[in-house]
Amino acid sequence: MKIKFTNLLLLLAAAAVFVYAFFIHDSNKPIRYLPIFGEKSYESKNGKTDTVYHSIQNFSFINQDGQTVTQKDFDGSIYVTDFFFTTCHSICPIMSSQMERVNIKFNDNTEVKFLSHTVDPEIDTVQQLKAYAIKHNADAKQWMFVTGDKKALYEIARTGYLLNAEQGDGGPDDFIHTQNFALIDKEKRIRGFYDGTDSTEINQLIKDIDLLLKEYHYKEKK
Repeated sequence: MKIKFTNLLLLLAAAAVFVYAFFIHDSNKPIRYLPIFGEKSYESKNGKTDTVYHSIQNFSFINQDGQTVTQKDFDGSIYVTDFFFTTCHSICPIMSSQMERVNIKFNDNTEVKFLSHTVDPEIDTVQQLKAYAIKHNADAKQWMFVTGDKKALYEIARTGYLLNAEQGDGGPDDFIHTQNFALIDKEKRIRGFYDGTDSTEINQLIKDIDLLLKEYHYKEKK
């Protein structure tokens, strides 16, 4: 009887593990969800209240190949963005090297892109950006270096990506110099900020990109 009872317990335990593995525990579900940054508001429609999160506004810039880049180029993708200038000899080379490291990690993933904006459009011409992109092994299909109107570049840094809290008008005396990266999701919302000069934070960025991809893949399967 003891042997039969023991066998029964083992059978029940195995069944419990099976039920947990296949019906309760979902290995595809993200272990956590990244926060959504920025101000949010609420809209009521048909008796339901929806949360409206801060999102990146539309933009139009020119990349290292002389092509126009807009939000549509990032539809269906998550992307990492930063602000730099090619003649910078302090934080920018470190930032670009770290961004290159992340780009290499996701080089074959069409869902991940990178967007680097110059803060010195007068100096950073298309030709200058092209040379800089080649230096960092950047393919414009995945990693875009962009220039454009200074006021538009500075406005999106401050009010879109929330990467600079200092006030400014994008005029001749205005200058942004930030080491921060922002992670943007497919809905154009900010999901993380990272110090682009800190390898530990960039390691976390790589993990968070994987986590965000897993979040979307899980939603697609549901």
